[in-house]
Amino acid sequence: MRVTIHQPQFMPWLGYLDKIDQSDLFLLLDTVQFKKHEWQNRNRIRSSHGWQWLTVPVLHQFGQRIDHVLINPTTAWKAQHLRALEMHYARAPYRDHYLPQLRELYSTAWVNLCDLNKATVQWLLKAYGINTPVGSASEYLARDEPTDRLIDLCRAVGATQYLAGPGAEHYMDRMRFEAAEIRLEIQAFHHPIYLQIYEPFEPNLSALDLLLMQGPEALTTLRHARTVKACVTTV
Repeated sequence: MRVTIHQPQFMPWLGYLDKIDQSDLFLLLDTVQFKKHEWQNRNRIRSSHGWQWLTVPVLHQFGQRIDHVLINPTTAWKAQHLRALEMHYARAPYRDHYLPQLRELYSTAWVNLCDLNKATVQWLLKAYGINTPVGSASEYLARDEPTDRLIDLCRAVGATQYLAGPGAEHYMDRMRFEAAEIRLEIQAFHHPIYLQIYEPFEPNLSALDLLLMQGPEALTTLRHARTVKACVTTV
């Protein structure tokens, strides 16, 4: 069984979904430290100026685990996000198909950032037609050291393969995975180029962008860009 594990991101990008689509199980790594100014509480959409952030305001303390981070209820972030999507994607072929679902998603009284992120990931997976089950690292016991944590989580769910993100071979201890009888594989994602609402093409946006442009064909476009290489030849 192939497993991939990643921190819960808000409305993640295509490479995130690609890794999940190639796996038999996806675990949200919700037990690690929240990182400000990364992708855990924000992502980008297309705009006439290139791109625009969709940011979820949070209340957090330094060193706080991401599953303990609360959303700041004092700003009208939901209305701002929906207004940006309505405006910038006014000519997107599938905006009107998915916008009611997005409004419903945003209508929930979200308190915890991790709960919101999990919901956005699951919504995107369903919209794309990706059926990989989603679990959370907090459901299992695991050590704190990064590689030990991944190995423990893989063992807990019975994984024989672990699919890591690009560049992982430069910082992950391949020998420790081999010793645990877990095959380490590295995602080699090539970003698809497709027609966007504005030109020129802007890569690495939220997966919302491709979805609103291509609808049911978005998954085919995503899979067409795929290449995966194994980090090891045998275990």
